[in-house]
Amino acid sequence: MSDDLTTPSTPEGPQPEPLRFFGTTWVGHDGGYGLRRAGVAAGSLAAAAAGAFVLRFAYQGLAIAQVGGFVNALVVVMFAICTAIAFRKTWEGFARRPADPSREDALRGLKAIGFLGSLLAYFVRSLFEAPGEKLLRAEYETARAQYEKRRAGRTGNPAARKKRPKRRP
Repeated sequence: MSDDLTTPSTPEGPQPEPLRFFGTTWVGHDGGYGLRRAGVAAGSLAAAAAGAFVLRFAYQGLAIAQVGGFVNALVVVMFAICTAIAFRKTWEGFARRPADPSREDALRGLKAIGFLGSLLAYFVRSLFEAPGEKLLRAEYETARAQYEKRRAGRTGNPAARKKRPKRRP
């Protein structure tokens, strides 16, 4: 017995890549896309606020330990720089693929320290679109155009074509 009638067929050609929290709803902005964007924005902002609260406790721990003004300033500057770099790298990741993935892997620790920057970049981007939607949409449309171009070049059954006589020089 065949399940041809019960299984949905996937359309031909390239398929859209799913986004975290959005799946493939970013393609047609359906399936609760607006609510998901609002949820992602609220969630990333809440996570950033909670992270800032935890960092405040860490800073108060340094003050209680009386490590000195130099160490306090060093910690604040380090977190500020790491947060700025994490924001920039996360924001760039929404627009284009990294040229050197190994370098991005090397920055993983720095981005973890500056997690507030990544969360804030995620929040700001989700106000406009699903984070990463612009990149995936461009890649998907390019893949669809290439597929249609290749498909248009192949018309008919190649085995049924008449063979041309070979030309002799």
